[in-house]
Amino acid sequence: MRVSLFPLFLLLLPLLEIAGFVIVGSEVGALATVGLVILSTIAGSLLLRHQGFGVMARVRAEMDAGRDPSRQLAHGAMIVLAAILLIIPGFITDIFAILLLLPPVRDLAWRLLKNRIVMATSFSGGFSARRRDTVIDLDDSDYSRDDYPSRPDHNSPWRRLKND
Repeated sequence: MRVSLFPLFLLLLPLLEIAGFVIVGSEVGALATVGLVILSTIAGSLLLRHQGFGVMARVRAEMDAGRDPSRQLAHGAMIVLAAILLIIPGFITDIFAILLLLPPVRDLAWRLLKNRIVMATSFSGGFSARRRDTVIDLDDSDYSRDDYPSRPDHNSPWRRLKND
């Protein structure tokens, strides 16, 4: 039976963050500690806003070139996770976020995770967007103003609801 330490880590994380606040606060002061937390939240928010569009542009460029965009998607997801970790108040989550922002760390994580991810689509044949242009040609007899009465129908259920 395999036991995961992740749930235990999630339970201990708030206690570790509080201990981090106490240690940093005793070294730099309470006001500077609060300032660091606010700055990391602002940085995470800006990063989250900026990277969303950048990831989509890189994925589109990979797809247009006929290459597999999974690496770019994974890197983008890790950057978004780093931004969310920066937004969460605490110095331990900030350390993990800063590590995820480093490209070598993201590459290492991608090498470890890529065998566990299954792609539903193959990009080896290139990407081509095909649109189905369906044109419906209507004659005058198919559509005319006579089909829609100019006077409202007083027996319509919508009419009755409106007057009630």
